[in-house]
Amino acid sequence: MKRQLLHTPEGVRDIYNDECEKKLILQDELLKVQKQYGYHPIQTPTFEFFDTFGREIGTTPSKDLYKFFDREGNTLVLRPDITPSIARCAAMYFGEEKMPIRLCYMGNTFLNNSSYQGRLKESTQLGAELLGDSTVDADAEIIAMVIDCLKKAGLKEFQLSVGHAEFFRGLTDAAGLKEEQEEELHDLISNKNYFGVTEFAETLSLNDNLKALFGMLGNLYTGSDELQTAKKYASEYPRILAAIERLEELHQVLKIYGIDKYVSVELGIVSNYQYYTGIIFAGYTFGSGEPIVKGGRYDELLTYFGKKSASIGFAIVIDQLMAALSRQKIEIPVRYQNELIIYDSKMRSEAIKKAMELRTDSRNVELMARDISKTEEDYRTYAKQNHFVNVTFM
Repeated sequence: MKRQLLHTPEGVRDIYNDECEKKLILQDELLKVQKQYGYHPIQTPTFEFFDTFGREIGTTPSKDLYKFFDREGNTLVLRPDITPSIARCAAMYFGEEKMPIRLCYMGNTFLNNSSYQGRLKESTQLGAELLGDSTVDADAEIIAMVIDCLKKAGLKEFQLSVGHAEFFRGLTDAAGLKEEQEEELHDLISNKNYFGVTEFAETLSLNDNLKALFGMLGNLYTGSDELQTAKKYASEYPRILAAIERLEELHQVLKIYGIDKYVSVELGIVSNYQYYTGIIFAGYTFGSGEPIVKGGRYDELLTYFGKKSASIGFAIVIDQLMAALSRQKIEIPVRYQNELIIYDSKMRSEAIKKAMELRTDSRNVELMARDISKTEEDYRTYAKQNHFVNVTFM
């Protein structure tokens, strides 16, 4: 039993020594990028009322939530996603605000799902939300910030796949799909089973234009020529056409930022978060089987909390990003500054005063009373292993 207590539960892990140091540095550097864009930090509770993440809001299925009760019998959950918490905060504290609100955050999220392929049940997310701005400029700003964050992390090769939630919904609406059919199609696309999508479309009674649009669900990259063609097919379907035109306009703004090379249009992209209403995107790089960043526009989410506000945001999964950096052998630079003072008992007073003096000068000092069973070489080995920049014996 005692040995079992040394292990963590399935799906969670300890982070320590250099890995922890590098994670904290990475988070700090990404937060600086967000502040450069004018975003303000916010912290929300680790657990919330169950209804904050309820089914009607379109977030995480109930079976994937960690649920428990408070003293009054209210059902609480560990947050699986921070965006609904930000939406709740915005409605509560910025209910009457008419100007755009820029918020950024960092915190852990919890998903009670199957831990296959090493997927963590607890992960750290760092993200931002731009509330109160429905323009394509807001879409572009969020994507630009994501790309700046990934570049700041040290990534050189990555890609953002960008789509529009209304392309999928417009197709299912135009095709007259029932709820079960819509779910089946959604699962096929989520699993990248595009042969299955083609077979599914063949079972439907579709006109030529709709067949062509369904065929575009499997395009991993849709260029400007393909978008023009898609617009022709969608001319009779305003919902689909508006989605394509928004993606076109977004691409033009991204060109101004000079980041269009990092972005590819993927018309078939879908999300498990049902609250997305507009642009949706996911970021990928080598060494990570999962997206390192996800985001999108959610113009109706805040209405569940009593505030009408167009909104868009993103979340970088720090653990996935760290894994990708490691596999790509991209180092997070750590500046080691700690000093070590080892003292004999007769030098205790002088050693403590020396450490206090150095700390007053903003230097990091570790004090250690000398153990007569250890040699000077033992201490120097310890200092080397722990990256001390200076060792003093007193």
